[in-house]
Amino acid sequence: MAFVAAWQPWVAAALLQPVVPRAANAFPLNVGLMGHPILRLKRRPEFLRVAATRKKWAAPGFILQVKSHPAVGNPARADGFLRVGFTVSRKVGNAVNRNRAKRRLRALVQEILPTHAQVGYDLVLIGRRATIDRPYTKLVDDLLKALDKMGIARNPSEPRPNR
Repeated sequence: MAFVAAWQPWVAAALLQPVVPRAANAFPLNVGLMGHPILRLKRRPEFLRVAATRKKWAAPGFILQVKSHPAVGNPARADGFLRVGFTVSRKVGNAVNRNRAKRRLRALVQEILPTHAQVGYDLVLIGRRATIDRPYTKLVDDLLKALDKMGIARNPSEPRPNR
């Protein structure tokens, strides 16, 4: 019992530090063909910049908003990567349902965007109530159609452009 009393809380806190770095979500979401990463949009001003373009496509499973990278003002932003953000409002449901919708959208992006989307764009996927229950194959079809309608789809057989 004396051993437990001598165990100070600060020692326990130092020994139980997580092994994974806290900025683990700063890593790319996925690395697509030719090593082009898919990065995440995290901050509200980034989401607002994409929404300000008013370029969107509403599919049954989600809403896709698109903004191209400004090549003139910041040439490093047009060097061949995508940035993707996910948002689901409380209208969709409780936290469990919102997180499920975001997980489904993240899985969709990891599967489709590396091979079917052109680089140099910021994308925001907004979850809807149907995101939770819609069959995954229909979500894939929705994303492919949205990419085509927004003009950022590319043929998977053609090589990725060097920018």
